[in-house]
Amino acid sequence: MKKLKKIPNFKNEDEEFEFWSTHDSTEYINWKKSGRVIFPNLKPTTKSIPIRFPLYMIEELKYLANRNNVPYQSLIKVYLDERLRQELNKKKKKVS
Repeated sequence: MKKLKKIPNFKNEDEEFEFWSTHDSTEYINWKKSGRVIFPNLKPTTKSIPIRFPLYMIEELKYLANRNNVPYQSLIKVYLDERLRQELNKKKKKVS
């Protein structure tokens, strides 16, 4: 196995992003020795986006959210997340 290069210290995330965009990580990291890491207290980064829903859909979402005692925007995120997982799992099964 070849000797790994030392990962430089970065001033900020932008600098790190630029570095990894132009360098091969296998020259710096032995991925065969890597393991899965869990960050239980890490909150996902969010971004607001403008999205338009038909009024009837918003009213129905609010009704369901109220029935489940959650904010309707949170309910939308749960529904989207569930559907994303379904779609991504379909694609994984097709590729396998």
